[in-house]
Amino acid sequence: MLVTIPDVLKPEEVAHVRRVLESTDWVDGRVTAGDQAVKVKNNLQVPIDAPAAQELGQIILRALADNATFMTAALPLRVLPPMFNRYDVGMTFGAHVDGSIRAPHGQRMRTDVSSTLFLTPPEDYDGGELVVHDTYGTHTVKLPAGHMVVYPATSMHSVTPVTRGSRWASFFWTQSMVRDDWRRHMLYDLDRSIMSIRSRLPDDDPAVVGLAAHYHNLIRHWAET
Repeated sequence: MLVTIPDVLKPEEVAHVRRVLESTDWVDGRVTAGDQAVKVKNNLQVPIDAPAAQELGQIILRALADNATFMTAALPLRVLPPMFNRYDVGMTFGAHVDGSIRAPHGQRMRTDVSSTLFLTPPEDYDGGELVVHDTYGTHTVKLPAGHMVVYPATSMHSVTPVTRGSRWASFFWTQSMVRDDWRRHMLYDLDRSIMSIRSRLPDDDPAVVGLAAHYHNLIRHWAET
């Protein structure tokens, strides 16, 4: 399931993040790549323990906590600290799958959902599209600054070479309460249907009550906490 989420960050928040990143040191992104990804990765990153990364990460985490679409799409149990990357002209990231386990601060987490939060307006750079490959084909993603895409971390994906400008983004992983993507997809669609019905019927209508009950009972049955 691939879901685009608009306006995760407000324009003034994007501007603040950009100002901080402009005065931050960047390092070779391969320092955090696994054995396979290191061979196809060519970008820059802010060190995860840098004060700027920690400050800006908290801004993003607060925005995620207030975002209903992210909550219903990812059903987060834990969210890894957001990281920041940069692709200048000629930089790219070949096809790869994200590592299944990460251990920030020594705590192991399963990576179920990948997220990319775009920080550069699309008209400011050429190339740099996120390409996600799944059983339904290839999806090319290039979003306005402040918008985000979430997709299964099991997906093969890549970033096309930047040919003009510079593409900046935040990326992070979520361990979901529901590890199976197909179940998360069903719950997401069910929740959207409930919201649509609630816009036309009162909350105490039997159809609304019944569907909401099924939604929460499915989460109760499938959730791992």
